[in-house]
Amino acid sequence: MILKDKNLIFSGALNKFTVPDLLRKCKLLAEKEIKSIDLKDVETVDGAGVAFLDEISGYFPEKPRIINANTEVKRTIKIFSSVGLQPVPVIEKDNFTVRLGESVLSWKDSVVVSFTLAADIIYWSITGIFERKSHRKGEVIHQSILIGVDALGIISLLSLILGLILALQSAAQLRQFGANIFVADLIAISMVREMGPMMTAIIVAGRSGSSIASEIATMKVTEEIDALRMMALNPIKYIVVPKFHAITICMPLLVTMSTLIGIVGGLIIAVTYLDLSAVSYFNQAINVLTVKDVIIGLMKSLFFAWVIVIIGSYYGLKVKGGSEGVGKVTTLSVVASIFWVIVLDALNSLIFYF
Repeated sequence: MILKDKNLIFSGALNKFTVPDLLRKCKLLAEKEIKSIDLKDVETVDGAGVAFLDEISGYFPEKPRIINANTEVKRTIKIFSSVGLQPVPVIEKDNFTVRLGESVLSWKDSVVVSFTLAADIIYWSITGIFERKSHRKGEVIHQSILIGVDALGIISLLSLILGLILALQSAAQLRQFGANIFVADLIAISMVREMGPMMTAIIVAGRSGSSIASEIATMKVTEEIDALRMMALNPIKYIVVPKFHAITICMPLLVTMSTLIGIVGGLIIAVTYLDLSAVSYFNQAINVLTVKDVIIGLMKSLFFAWVIVIIGSYYGLKVKGGSEGVGKVTTLSVVASIFWVIVLDALNSLIFYF
């Protein structure tokens, strides 16, 4: 670096290796009158060199001109120079009341959309019973296999384990009072009215609800739903209604199977740990149950089934973005389905027990 006749001359390369030393030298020249910066002998400039030129321009009373730069150096300076750029405005965060208002409005819109979708699904499901041209032949059977038959194994296994656990936990207390037989009452009522429907719904929500959401979301991302509309096919009738019919048929059957296997799980503990006979166990279980208990359990299964399909369809249709968006709505649909299954179970208990 040379200072000659108010002209600051650089040579060689202005890069990240030479800039620190040049910057220290330029600080010693601060407040001196420099009219121009001569880059005639500068061969290369990188981003650090451009930042260095922008920096030293503010050291002198009058901003010096850059002269004699070759074409490549001029191009690099034009690309990396920050001179003349407008500062990015700092976006102020909204206060709490504004954020709260936005959340309420967003929630209101979601409620309106979800209820509209639920009304569409229920309407087209009812009309779809009498009109079968709107969906593929055999689609209901295919969906019944995916939702019901394929889920039977995991539901049966978990129901058996749940029956064993409930019976084992209660047996230790019942033995102290000589009330061994009442383990049949506890298992029968809890499985028929609460544990059977809710546990089955949670498994179906995690297994089939996620599948519904991801399938619809993928179809929307790949514009298959738009293609259906272009062919004058209602996506709700064509995609969702067969799933709605299938889960309506399968869920009560799955809950019935879950309940029976859970009672069998309790039987294993009753026979091996409480020294009860199978006949007395089943007689006690049948005597304690009423028609009302069975109807409540089956009604819960239907409500849970409908909620799972509606929530899966809602999140699938609101997907945004690509594969990442599909993953997000699938996760949200499972969480929301399980949440509303538990809430509806609590509401049903309050309605039918009091």
